[in-house]
Amino acid sequence: MDRKTVRTHKDLDVWKKAMDLAAQVDSLTARFPKGELYGLTSQIRRSAVFIPSNIAEGAARQSTKEFIHFLHIASGSVAELATQLLLATRMGFSSRDNLLPQTEEIRKMLLGLLRCPNKKPVTHHSSLITAPL
Repeated sequence: MDRKTVRTHKDLDVWKKAMDLAAQVDSLTARFPKGELYGLTSQIRRSAVFIPSNIAEGAARQSTKEFIHFLHIASGSVAELATQLLLATRMGFSSRDNLLPQTEEIRKMLLGLLRCPNKKPVTHHSSLITAPL
């Protein structure tokens, strides 16, 4: 994405893909056994939500150093989610780990941002409230 067009975290392709992944994770885990609601289901959903959340929080920070810090946290959540999805497959809650390619794509996109942190969005907090998703 051209640096001039990056105004907020919502302009980052990695944030958009992470939002899509979080929605897909919610749909997947809705089919997990009810006994797992406070176990693996909760953990998987939390990890998925943390990815776009940390991208957004980092983008809202004032410094590139802070942005990088939150990208690292998001990257850790990607690894955590991938592990949990594999575990869910092993436990028989999911017939296949079809969300793993998306986690890998997001991981690579985050690594790209970490290599080029000058693409940090210029956050306009008022646009966060009024802009549609």
